[in-house]
Amino acid sequence: MKKFFGIVFLIIIILSVGAGFGVYQQIKRPGPHTEDTVVLIESGMGVNQIAAELGKNSIIHSNKLFVAVVRAKGLQSELRAGEFEIPAEATIEEVIDILINGKSIQHKITIAEGLTTAMIMRLVDADPVLTGAVTLEPKEGDLLPETYLFTRGDTRNEIVQRMIDDHNRVLDSLWETRAEDLPFDTKEEAVILASIVEKETGIAGERPEVASVFVNRMRKGMRLQSDPTIIYGLTGGEPLGRGIRQSELKKDTGFNTYIIRGLPPTPIANPGSASLSAVLNPADTDYLYFVADGTGGHVFAKTLREHNANVAKWRKIERERNGR
Repeated sequence: MKKFFGIVFLIIIILSVGAGFGVYQQIKRPGPHTEDTVVLIESGMGVNQIAAELGKNSIIHSNKLFVAVVRAKGLQSELRAGEFEIPAEATIEEVIDILINGKSIQHKITIAEGLTTAMIMRLVDADPVLTGAVTLEPKEGDLLPETYLFTRGDTRNEIVQRMIDDHNRVLDSLWETRAEDLPFDTKEEAVILASIVEKETGIAGERPEVASVFVNRMRKGMRLQSDPTIIYGLTGGEPLGRGIRQSELKKDTGFNTYIIRGLPPTPIANPGSASLSAVLNPADTDYLYFVADGTGGHVFAKTLREHNANVAKWRKIERERNGR
């Protein structure tokens, strides 16, 4: 009680207003805003600047009273930067509590698995909430696709660095529990293979089987023969917009795994956690081939004869769909 009257007394001195009871009423008075209002408190703002921002948004009746209450309670350093939603008619005490204990509004950017680094940079550049230019230069495969939460005022560089850090963290963790006798020796090679798996299937449950096909082929010294590597060599991963031509199957771009043996020189996209996990712990199969099954998934085969039969079934489905 003594503390309260001390606060009231100080407020009276600062504001030169009437009796302490009148000041108390002003502190408890509902704010002038009739709707929930979002306010941005930028990093480095002092109490006077914060009061001005609240006043500009019609959240408080008196800037001076807000400043007086904050200073009387010694809360200047506890007011946080961020983007806050202030409920309609919130009192000065309630506003102060929100700026100290409330959660800043969270924004998000979603990065889908299998996007190239160039595609991800375009999404980051286009986000209307993030600030600043991207000066980091991540390589293909350096970023972890995920949904990233952030607050207004966060920079594009900060988001990109989080993607890099999360990729490294996930890769390091999965590498420690990798299967034995994998046909590659480095984390970089794992990311390259995972990027191919990522582009070959969007069905999570299939990834370990798809990975097993490529791992088995590498063990036997067979070419990977992955269509997405052809596209990456032609367009840098941008959609081709049509089927792959026969001439392109034979074009040596450095990435075409119908031509080269082993892995391409770099990833062809940014793989997600599931694809990284799949190549480091692939399913235990004898599969060497797979082809689309017409339902969005794939059918797998151990022999070329089985595979050719599966391809024939897929061609028939394609003809029926095209009305031929």
